[in-house]
Amino acid sequence: MNTMTQSQRGVTLVELLVSIVIVSIAAGGVLGVLSMTTAASADPMIRHQAAAIAEAYLEEILLKPTTDPDGVDGEGARADFDDLDDYNGLVDTGARDQFGAPIAALAGYDVGVSVSPSSALPSVPAADALRVDVVVTHGTGINFVLSGYRTRL
Repeated sequence: MNTMTQSQRGVTLVELLVSIVIVSIAAGGVLGVLSMTTAASADPMIRHQAAAIAEAYLEEILLKPTTDPDGVDGEGARADFDDLDDYNGLVDTGARDQFGAPIAALAGYDVGVSVSPSSALPSVPAADALRVDVVVTHGTGINFVLSGYRTRL
């Protein structure tokens, strides 16, 4: 009789253990990257909202006249602000609309405004140039500053 010898194919125990170790290291690295990406995925949204809030405040302020139209400076309520100087020192805990009403969805953002004379514009006297700084902060460590200039000329 003719006996046929079949060659056996497969892997040894050592080869199997080495492949398991390599696959587990690769999977751990991929899961680590996914974990870091997921944890930081909210930051861009918070930064974008902070920028949008700062732009809205800055636009509202820069659209006001530089001189007080009614001659009364330092109106008390934000809805009564009628010139740029009225916004100096404004601090809102939680973002608010142009009438001073709080926006519930944006309560985690704080806004501060500073209006000051500026010498940054070379052809305009410092007394006639105003710099408006809007600072928006969030509890996650976001501190967004947006500045704009307005002249009295």
